Amino acid sequence: MLTTPTTRVLRPSELKPALAVLNEDPVANAFVTARVLESGLQQPYLGGDMWGYYRDGRLTSLCYAGANLVPVRADAAAVEAFAERALRQGRRCSSLVGPAGPTAQLWARLEPHWGPARQLRPRQPLLATRRTAPGVTADPRVRRMRKDEMELVFPAAVAMFTEEVGISPLGAEDGGLAYQSRVAETVGSGRCFARVEDGRVVFKAEIGAVTPEVCQLQGVWTAPDRRGRGLATAGLATVLAHALAETAPVVSLYVNDFNAPALAVYRRLGFTRCGTLMSVLF
Repeated sequence: MLTTPTTRVLRPSELKPALAVLNEDPVANAFVTARVLESGLQQPYLGGDMWGYYRDGRLTSLCYAGANLVPVRADAAAVEAFAERALRQGRRCSSLVGPAGPTAQLWARLEPHWGPARQLRPRQPLLATRRTAPGVTADPRVRRMRKDEMELVFPAAVAMFTEEVGISPLGAEDGGLAYQSRVAETVGSGRCFARVEDGRVVFKAEIGAVTPEVCQLQGVWTAPDRRGRGLATAGLATVLAHALAETAPVVSLYVNDFNAPALAVYRRLGFTRCGTLMSVLF
């Protein structure tokens, strides 16, 4: 039995206590929970390590260390322990993301060694809803994309990523192969929805992380020449209805606080704020 605070990589046998920590906030922790459920904490399916922070022999906090570094239920002592481990390991992630308070504390410890960040987004509203969009007519032309439509979806996905993150995923060391694989997995699993006009995607959205309690929307994008016409509101109403009917009882997403048009769309769709996230992009 561990009697002093410590951190170590979790084993598959510790799946139950890990899920207990994650389930303390199922909406905020949806991304990590989905990874844990899919992998059973087994490498290499997890896509990284899961660090556990133990106090008096009990697992109290987690930190997912993969392409993203994500603190979970981390108080000041856990943040300090995770920061020390991250510094020893060196930066392997492309971003930090998580609840604003712990993520800001973690970045304060890491920034002198890992900084400067390429982009800092300190306040990202976390939104959720349990109901279909009130008073919004869903777009009947938004549909689930088929596996054989990957080539149709991919240019829109690249445009969305480039606009959101500030760099093209095709500029990665692998030429965008990892990103292409992620998009193909989303399309192949039936979680990508889009409106197609004249052979091109003009609106798209995806159901990303999925757990028994919540699913997270991601990759929301409207073609620049079609913005301001209500496509996103009506399109998301369609995706929201599919998500609630087929995937999970709660649908969530997070958005940049400076994106006023998107925030207005989400309010109209009935999303309400349930937390604040923070992202640090490298």
